[in-house]
Amino acid sequence: MAENVKEVVIPQEQAIFWLDKNGCWHNANGKFRHKKIIDYFHACIQRDQNGYYLYQENENYTEKVYFPYEDQALFVFDVVRDKGIVLVLNTKKQIKLKPKNLFIKDDSLYMQMGSETIKFAEQGLMKIAQFLEDENDQFYIRYNDRRYRIPTRQALSPKSPLNRTNSNKARKSRKCG
Repeated sequence: MAENVKEVVIPQEQAIFWLDKNGCWHNANGKFRHKKIIDYFHACIQRDQNGYYLYQENENYTEKVYFPYEDQALFVFDVVRDKGIVLVLNTKKQIKLKPKNLFIKDDSLYMQMGSETIKFAEQGLMKIAQFLEDENDQFYIRYNDRRYRIPTRQALSPKSPLNRTNSNKARKSRKCG
């Protein structure tokens, strides 16, 4: 790439697309439908001190578009058994399941990885379900011949500054697919 590359940064408020609570991309025309575009957007997700953005390099410039998201920017889309349980994220990154880092919030399953929270999308949840157990309204995961309790966390208030929902972009969401 050329040395004189300009960086274009688009703030979240100016982004014309957003990620819904189910991991589906949307714009003013509705939910994205083309798999190649959806996969490309997911693969371009990166994070810095200012938040999550899509990154791409062009011949004369790089582009960072910070985008709004209703719940999380990272999702578990697939679960693979390979020397344990491997989670495949929407970004295509693969990480090992950390059962002690799982939690439930608003009837959804999440995993905390350092400062990042990863939500199980419907397809990821369906794949991990074979390892989940429900006993007296408490969920557990069975992993490596051990049983781990999955705690429930309180949801943030919709007005909380920690809630990442961008009210201008928040839309009713349906499952992806």
